[in-house]
Amino acid sequence: MSKAVGFDNELYLEQQTAAIAQRVNRFQNKLYLEFGGKLLFDYHASRVLPGYDPNVKVRLLQQLKDNAEVILCIYAGDIERKKIRADFGITYDSDALKMIDDLGERGIKVSAVVITRYENRAASRAFKARLERRGVSVYTHAFTKGYPTDVDVIVSQEGYGANSYIPVTRPIVVVTGPGPGSGKLATCLSQLYHDHQRGIQSGYAKFETFPVWNMALNHDVNLAYESATADLKDSNKIDHYHLDIYNEPAVSYNRDVDAFPLLKRILERITGKDSIYRSPTEMGVNQVAFGIVNDTVVREAARQEIIRRYFRSACEYAMGLIEKETLHKVELLIQEMGIKLEDRNVVLPARAAAQRAESKGKGNDGVFCGAAIELENGMIVTGCNSPLMHAASSMVLNAAKELAGIPDEIPLLPSNIIESIGNLKKEILRNGNNVSLSLEETLIALGISAISNPMADVALKRLKELRNCEVHITHIPTPGDEAGLRKLGVNLTSDADFSAKSLFIS
Repeated sequence: MSKAVGFDNELYLEQQTAAIAQRVNRFQNKLYLEFGGKLLFDYHASRVLPGYDPNVKVRLLQQLKDNAEVILCIYAGDIERKKIRADFGITYDSDALKMIDDLGERGIKVSAVVITRYENRAASRAFKARLERRGVSVYTHAFTKGYPTDVDVIVSQEGYGANSYIPVTRPIVVVTGPGPGSGKLATCLSQLYHDHQRGIQSGYAKFETFPVWNMALNHDVNLAYESATADLKDSNKIDHYHLDIYNEPAVSYNRDVDAFPLLKRILERITGKDSIYRSPTEMGVNQVAFGIVNDTVVREAARQEIIRRYFRSACEYAMGLIEKETLHKVELLIQEMGIKLEDRNVVLPARAAAQRAESKGKGNDGVFCGAAIELENGMIVTGCNSPLMHAASSMVLNAAKELAGIPDEIPLLPSNIIESIGNLKKEILRNGNNVSLSLEETLIALGISAISNPMADVALKRLKELRNCEVHITHIPTPGDEAGLRKLGVNLTSDADFSAKSLFIS
């Protein structure tokens, strides 16, 4: 049973490409296009809009690649504090390197990297040197003098004029970054300033998928965006500028609406004439609503995403990564929408698996964990922890057996391999009593076992079918479990409990 599709990528590409071409023509063939959200691997969009290709925006750029180039922005503060991109488990600076490679492989030119709000600190300086020694052009922009109140200073040689000008040659300049707050807008405006000083009548527009401006404010897809940005304190709101001018409701969010008067003044000061934009909505180029072909499917997917976001926020709060108000905001969304956490199909089976482990005394370190995965055909497979392996490991092996049609009683991992890895961890790597196999270790062991065990080889080849499956674990996954599940490409949630009594292990 394949998952229902709610989004048509080809229809979206046709509409979005036409809208961008029309916008470029309005600015004498030179447009700085700020890309909000993820340019590559937009998994939030693919979860909320079933059928959405997480790389559809790159496909769009490939269609335009002869007329487009990319400027990549990264905020110096994100480099210094090693901010993590959650879906890959890598830092923002590593993600920037990955983006350059991924875009290059697709034939898309990255003209330069801009380190924004640069203060010449050690990590940012090292990142800059690393790129330059690999032949990448790197520019640094300091905090804009006068921002946000003194437009006279902002639009002057002391403000944007103090930034280095980035030479670009193509009609469309995509300005993107690894995450929010990367300085994309400031970079666009700085380039506009320098262009107009040179007599180039370039313009600015914003390409942001969410919130969807021409869907209802309280549509599930827009509320899912709000849950995803709870840590940024974003909230969707009606663009009252657009409503006043056109008597038509349009959805934006608080930061864009609040910043619009200032942004409009800056654009008018740079260009020396009235802005063509009379509302934040008009600045956007967003045709995603036209790609939605099944509203019922995307509504349900969005509700599921809000549940995922709640579990993630609860875990981050338990680990001290976010404040209570962030978790509380997602809790309120859950309550207002009448959603139950148990509406996520894998939650109750995972908890039941933990209870079975406890009833049989098959835990580890006095903690009983359960895990559940929903396969593409709708079947739910569970696993629990034991002194030999983690709950995630047990679940994945059981799922592989189910997909391969292997009877439960047939072992995929010989006991001698499990014991050997356990001894390695305990006696040589000095991991204390933490000898139970994480998922990452289990997958390596399965790969080794597949050499001599035909059943293990069959099971190994079915693991790719777990991609995009839903998984829930009753405890916050250890690094080895989280890494393994991420590489398998599942959509993971967990209860906000730790997987061991030890503070260090958990």
